[in-house]
Amino acid sequence: MRKLVVSEWVTLDGVFDAKTMKDWFMPFDSEDRQKHIKAGVVAADAFLLGKVTYKMLASYWSPLPDDAEGGLAGELNKTPKFVVSSKLKKADWNNSTIIKDKVTREITKLKQQPGKEIQVIGSATLVQSLMKANLVDEFRFLVHPVIIGRGKPFFKDGMRTKGLELVSTKTLALGVMSLTYKPIK
Repeated sequence: MRKLVVSEWVTLDGVFDAKTMKDWFMPFDSEDRQKHIKAGVVAADAFLLGKVTYKMLASYWSPLPDDAEGGLAGELNKTPKFVVSSKLKKADWNNSTIIKDKVTREITKLKQQPGKEIQVIGSATLVQSLMKANLVDEFRFLVHPVIIGRGKPFFKDGMRTKGLELVSTKTLALGVMSLTYKPIK
């Protein structure tokens, strides 16, 4: 059975939006962080995405050659992607499938297949529904040491757990922290 892992890049105050990344993500770039991100991507053999995140990632990554960004483009382009959306008409990014309805059942079926982990990137609205359905096995946060004070927060009203058990921590260059938690069920 595969694990469903939520993998998020956030500021200390929980902002994760792409519009403000130049202020909180880019200043903390390092070879250490790049290796960490690539290792996370390689650990997955499927990605689960909401429509907004899918469109953003597809527009950036799909036209890139496989060796771009240290081979990260190739990994993302070849790995199967499942997009949860009732409105998306087509998914042109290589190896993409749309899940339109019976989402909980379809994701449960994906988790029951053999393989590595299924990773959710971004997609806060999707994560909220996965949390309510008790489908999240692990949260991985890459926390950047800055309070941005504006932007889209990852955590919204209604995103609640009974608690989280800290599984691992790792300090990366420039004070970026990798924090891994399991939900207490």
